[in-house]
Amino acid sequence: MFKTISKVIITSSLLIGTFIGIDFFKPNPSAGNTGLDFMWDPDPSYIKLKYLQSSKEKKDRSTYYLFLRGRDRKTGILKLSIKVPDYFDANIKREKLSFCQAKIGGFSSRTKCVTDIPAIIEISDDQTSIEIFPDQPIPVDKKTYALKMKIFNPRRAGMFQFHAYAQSPGALPISSYVGSWNMSVE
Repeated sequence: MFKTISKVIITSSLLIGTFIGIDFFKPNPSAGNTGLDFMWDPDPSYIKLKYLQSSKEKKDRSTYYLFLRGRDRKTGILKLSIKVPDYFDANIKREKLSFCQAKIGGFSSRTKCVTDIPAIIEISDDQTSIEIFPDQPIPVDKKTYALKMKIFNPRRAGMFQFHAYAQSPGALPISSYVGSWNMSVE
């Protein structure tokens, strides 16, 4: 008896909510949902990096934080290269990019840049590569660093995978894979 009544109450609330426009199964965008990771052929060397995307809507103004946490960095960073997919048709402008020490938000706090890191940021002509040259090498520590991008989302929906490569300081600077950010636009 009780199970039948509870089923009727739940079903009717879902139907009424759907009728008046409430979507109970839609994810909360303010919760910092990092998206769904999907790979055709899982690669054992793949490393997922944390990010924050303020909007996933097509052509909507969005702020992206591409994080490099302390545990993601094995060596210091002299140069950071970010490979952008060629089908990511958003217009990336140098003046809308900044590199900073970041604080990742949570339930009661917002994600924000704590300290701006002086750096030279270059974007390739075809916008498939972002090169960041900090004035001082980024040390191996527990701090979180981020590339903050203020852009309009692409016109087409899709999943976009950005790859990060870091060049380490030393006698023989070598670029190595740091990880990937998997973002989606709906």
